[in-house]
Amino acid sequence: MFKALADPTRRLLLDLLFSRDGRTLGELEVEVEMTRFGVMKHLRVLEEAGLVVTRRSGREKLHFINPVPIRLVHDRWIDKYTERHVAALVDVKNELESEHVDH
Repeated sequence: MFKALADPTRRLLLDLLFSRDGRTLGELEVEVEMTRFGVMKHLRVLEEAGLVVTRRSGREKLHFINPVPIRLVHDRWIDKYTERHVAALVDVKNELESEHVDH
């Protein structure tokens, strides 16, 4: 999944799906300066990583963002590291404010 997220075009495709889910290849192609084949290739990588799921609707194939893997990474790797730092910043802020009031 990290390899899939490393590419800026794939992150852009995820952002596009986040802003409006259920887009076709053609709708995504218009938003990205890339050939249809290039967009298909990036979508395939995202799908293999579990970040995008597809559903057929008649002749169209709709692409949807799958937020679950990103949330799992957030919970596992980001949240636990940022919480301690945020708490430390709040402590520093409170300490500085209390010094300012004392003087």
